[in-house]
Amino acid sequence: MKRFFTFEGIDGSGKSTISKGVFEKLLSKGYDTVLTYEPTDTKIGKYVQQCIKNQSDPFVTAFVFISDRIQHCKKINDWLEKDKIVLCDRYAESTYSYQGVQLGDKIENPIKWLQDLSRNLIIVPDKTFLFVIEPKKAMERIKNRKNLIEFEKTIFLEKVHINYLKICKGERFLKLDGTNKINELIDICINEIIS
Repeated sequence: MKRFFTFEGIDGSGKSTISKGVFEKLLSKGYDTVLTYEPTDTKIGKYVQQCIKNQSDPFVTAFVFISDRIQHCKKINDWLEKDKIVLCDRYAESTYSYQGVQLGDKIENPIKWLQDLSRNLIIVPDKTFLFVIEPKKAMERIKNRKNLIEFEKTIFLEKVHINYLKICKGERFLKLDGTNKINELIDICINEIIS
């Protein structure tokens, strides 16, 4: 049985709502499940949040994100060794997609550069669910959030959306229509996890 699942998508794609729903349903079915997220709530994770809020240098943000993930993977590995199912709201593809945009005019092929930095240092998920939604629709969903950050602007999200579609190819990725009903999406993920 596959045990490490990540939930990806642009802001407003529904991934957080769906990952929580999947977590609750797995628990109700008796599965020993952990729901975690990135950035984490550790000191490094909180520093990531500060970098985002303060619009720090994109290189600093990228390095701190990856540092947080390397530490997070130790915890994820512990859970997996205890035979838990681990669900993670945002993971490596978020960094490749978001920081890939931020670094776009600073280095050649930023996505490959970010992937190379992470190689052999992080756990590869068994399956990644990508919730695909048009950035304008996603913005409609999050427009009432207080203090929208740089990452939550339509032009930026359009570029992130393109990066996600470029990166998330192959058997590990399952692309899902983020505009579908939440319960339907939860059921698709559950079936994939317990099959």
